[in-house]
Amino acid sequence: MRPVASWRAKYSRRLAVVDAFVIVWAVTGAYGIRFGFSDLDQSKTSDLDYVLLSATLVVAWWLMLHFWGSREPKVLGSGADEYKRVIASSAWLFGFVAIVSYALRIETARGFVGLAFPAGAIALVIGRWLVRQHLSLERTHGKSTSRVLIIGGPHSAAHLVRSLTSAPAAGYLPVAAHLPAATELSGVDLKIPVTGVETDFETILNVIVNSAVDAVAISAGVNLHPRDLRKLGWELAARDIGMILAPALTDVAGPRIHTQPVAGLPLIHVSTPKLTGGKKVAKRTFDLAVAGVLVTLLSPLFLLLAVLVKATSPGPILYRQDRIGLRGTTFKMLKFRSMKVNADAELQTLLYAQGTANKPLFKIENDPRITPLGRVLRKFSLDELPQLLNVLGGSMSLVGPRPQRAGEVALYDDAAHRRLYVSPGMSGLWQVSGRSNLSWEESIRLDLYYVENWSLMGDVVILFKTFKAVFASTGAV
Repeated sequence: MRPVASWRAKYSRRLAVVDAFVIVWAVTGAYGIRFGFSDLDQSKTSDLDYVLLSATLVVAWWLMLHFWGSREPKVLGSGADEYKRVIASSAWLFGFVAIVSYALRIETARGFVGLAFPAGAIALVIGRWLVRQHLSLERTHGKSTSRVLIIGGPHSAAHLVRSLTSAPAAGYLPVAAHLPAATELSGVDLKIPVTGVETDFETILNVIVNSAVDAVAISAGVNLHPRDLRKLGWELAARDIGMILAPALTDVAGPRIHTQPVAGLPLIHVSTPKLTGGKKVAKRTFDLAVAGVLVTLLSPLFLLLAVLVKATSPGPILYRQDRIGLRGTTFKMLKFRSMKVNADAELQTLLYAQGTANKPLFKIENDPRITPLGRVLRKFSLDELPQLLNVLGGSMSLVGPRPQRAGEVALYDDAAHRRLYVSPGMSGLWQVSGRSNLSWEESIRLDLYYVENWSLMGDVVILFKTFKAVFASTGAV
């Protein structure tokens, strides 16, 4: 048995045990809260009926998770598909119970079902998340991974290697590359061995077998006849080796991709994200609701920080600065003042001194303009709290690309200008991925990914990660 088969089987068994424990806990707990255990009377038909219903529900729920594919290897370890299947299978099961009860006029206690379903579904997702964290930890140490052979053009293969190695938690470890008909390899650093450039089918199959891989990734630019690709798929299936097609699409989230079979061809449709209509209303409503609650709850903290800023250094409490927002409009961004007065006048001198005046990310290392209190405020991003007022006013959003100065925007290239397609945010994808320690190139890539793949659930996830990033104190937002 290959190692990949071993870890997948072990991981699936681990999930099966966790699922069983969670389901028994949810159903038993719902029964105990709704009916109680002390009054259980075996002579009563109704009590026995609910005991039988509970046992049936436990078995059916566990099997539903299996048949819905929530334990399939292709969805385990990364991505949201695993969680979606857990929720969907649970919802369908309880929906079926409700329909059958209504159709057959079976008296089913709504309190029992109403407790078991949400408690179980939430606990299942939490349990899956905890198991996934353990798997991610194993993968950072090189365990529980799938060995991958990459077949394709030199540049697309190199890009795929970089992408897979940058996300070890996904569990794909590139071990070799085969580049059919490649004629020029200079300037391409794959960082893994190249097995050859032959294009005949038998040679490629021998390379796959000799490499002892668990999966083969076909990247863009592969110089193989479609007939050979189809035959390769058959041979890989017979050997229980996975086949992965990696198109030349970068930074495109799963919900934007739709597959449509046409004349035997799996055509991939990529939808264009548009933050208009209902989506725009939903994002604005979410911003108003969350920002309103936070301002109300944090008002004592606002007052305390205002007093501290005023008492520790001369100057105004709030710092107002022109920033560029949605579609290039200018607005006043608010912060608790963390620098001495007239600090902006020294910015260009400091940027030139550290050699970053021509980069569109004006950050000063060990900034001498920051006050002692300001360092504390910045460490925990407390100076950013007044931007909740910007959110309520509509010039900012809770989540989005960070607003920049006009001088920074003037240095944008065409790609960077896409940051202005959405409202700027108090927090964003690059803040929770590395905060200010990221380079400009990494930051802009993450901001563009957010713009291209916006979703309300994504905003919720980023906000949760923001709290973790702030308290980790790895750099100011």
